Amino acid sequence: MKVIIVEDELAASDNLTYLLQELDSGIEVIKVLDSIRAAVSYFTGGTEAELVFMDIHLADGISFDIFDQVSINIPIIFTTAYDQYALKAFKLNSIDYLLKPIDDEELTGALKKFKNLPKITDASTLQMGALLDLIKNQGSNYKTTYLVHQRDEMIPVKTESISYFYIETGIVKGVTMENKSYVIDQKLEDIESELNPNQFIRINRQFILQKNAVANIKYYFNGKLIVNTNPPTKDRIIVSKAKATEFKKWVNS
Repeated sequence: MKVIIVEDELAASDNLTYLLQELDSGIEVIKVLDSIRAAVSYFTGGTEAELVFMDIHLADGISFDIFDQVSINIPIIFTTAYDQYALKAFKLNSIDYLLKPIDDEELTGALKKFKNLPKITDASTLQMGALLDLIKNQGSNYKTTYLVHQRDEMIPVKTESISYFYIETGIVKGVTMENKSYVIDQKLEDIESELNPNQFIRINRQFILQKNAVANIKYYFNGKLIVNTNPPTKDRIIVSKAKATEFKKWVNS
């Protein structure tokens, strides 16, 4: 099987190549493309590849922009650090996505799914285009306001004013830029699915952080990071080594 990887992080593409060849020695990575521009240039000339692994967030933009410029008529498995509900729409077209860091068991499942795919038709290709439009335009579906309880009243709090969400002794709270704290009557996982991944990120099990709240980032031991925020958090926010690269890319986007 011939495979193309679209990924701007060398470590990530090397890791994926290693995992693929460990799982199936018959897989050949024939090309690694590190940008939208490189992908458009390559696919304009056609390809003999049977499958594409494509990172969603590339250095020069969102990989969905590739499809505005060139047609790719072979199956695609997207890779991403963001577990947003709309990405599940790809499963309607039998196209999978993998969360970073990529797990070998999930990669195995995705490859099995690919091998069981029927041949892609023009209709299914059009369906994928519609789903891409859905994801690119889903910003209108992001949560803009949280209605919170405070004493005997309910207060609308704009999502853009919230610096971070966190869980403390089983209670989820949102803290605003003005350092006001409100109880949010939802699970952190549900809140994560409602937020724009360009502005908010699930940084670890306890925190969802807004990009504008990042004051500075410090290196920690073993490749981890410490994130300081405005306003400051009670507990230190630590980013794991596995997520450090994606987090820095997210902040820098």
